[in-house]
Amino acid sequence: MLRMQAPLPDRYTLATPEALDARIVAAKETLGKRLIILGHHYQRDEVIKWVDKRGDSFLLARFAADNEQATDIVFCGVHFMAESADVLTGPHQRVILPDLNAGCSMADMADIDQVETAWEELDTVTDVDAIVPITYMNSSAALKAFVGEHGGAVCTSSNARAVIEWALGKGRKVLFFPDQHLGRNTAFQMGYASDAMKVWNPRFDLGDLEERDVKETTFLLWKGHCSVHQRFQPEHVAAFRTEHLDGEVIVHPECSHEVVELADRVGSTERILHWVEEAPEGAVIGVGTEIHMVQRMATEHPDKTIVSLDPLICPCSTMFRIDAPHLAWVLESLVDGHVVNQITVDDRTARWARVALERMLEIT
Repeated sequence: MLRMQAPLPDRYTLATPEALDARIVAAKETLGKRLIILGHHYQRDEVIKWVDKRGDSFLLARFAADNEQATDIVFCGVHFMAESADVLTGPHQRVILPDLNAGCSMADMADIDQVETAWEELDTVTDVDAIVPITYMNSSAALKAFVGEHGGAVCTSSNARAVIEWALGKGRKVLFFPDQHLGRNTAFQMGYASDAMKVWNPRFDLGDLEERDVKETTFLLWKGHCSVHQRFQPEHVAAFRTEHLDGEVIVHPECSHEVVELADRVGSTERILHWVEEAPEGAVIGVGTEIHMVQRMATEHPDKTIVSLDPLICPCSTMFRIDAPHLAWVLESLVDGHVVNQITVDDRTARWARVALERMLEIT
């Protein structure tokens, strides 16, 4: 998805870290309680140190909605997260994304036009009333609205099983997007075999499937993935276990099923954080998730050895776009009375997206 972020003035890009810190402090003091800064776990340390709340995308959106006193929500994450916050917050609140180019490659792998086309194609070969669409939280507001309007729901990495079980209680099939790995790992966790799952490739007619495949399968998994979590490979797990015989492997369910099968534990970002916090002193843990989060856990728990399973240490390139200069820019713009990079979701999309999110909350 094309987004246009204008270059920042030199007074931000050429400023020293100390100067930027001073400007951020001054802006926060001026804005006071009208401001909340939210930061996803994958953000840089130079951003995280300024946030009022850090967490996963849905937790942060709910936090913003629950703090009605704040009118300006600066969301240090990616585009779909800011959209979710706008859907859940009140009309008096404004959601601001410091860099419009901070998107999510996985979320962009399924757009509303592709999903609507897929639905129309499915309707030609099977009963779409028996298909329940489920979208992962890592998706645009338009996709959340689609599932809301078509009887489906949103899920997170921690409640995907509960939501999919609910869906299969309503229908015979699930169309799951945009991350095939979370869908596949959840289906295996529920006891389904691989022949109950087919990958829907939106670049081809009927998802590059035969009509028989569509009719007989239970899970239609969108061909999408997280560019960071898909990097983790079985050989990374093997290398860690060779070096750390008593080490524990924890990975995110966006990793491939081959990696998930080899891990000791599989969970969302919040669960990974909890498991690391609860691990005993001296524990050695290899983690399969984004590097900024892994390094922060290592810093905050010096009594434990916490390392990334990926030796090349690949960050989330879109999350990485937000930095101190962009944060200082949006804050000082607010001080000057200018709202930049506001993320807004139109009323109809917001209404149906809220339906999908509320269904998720009712289920879980």
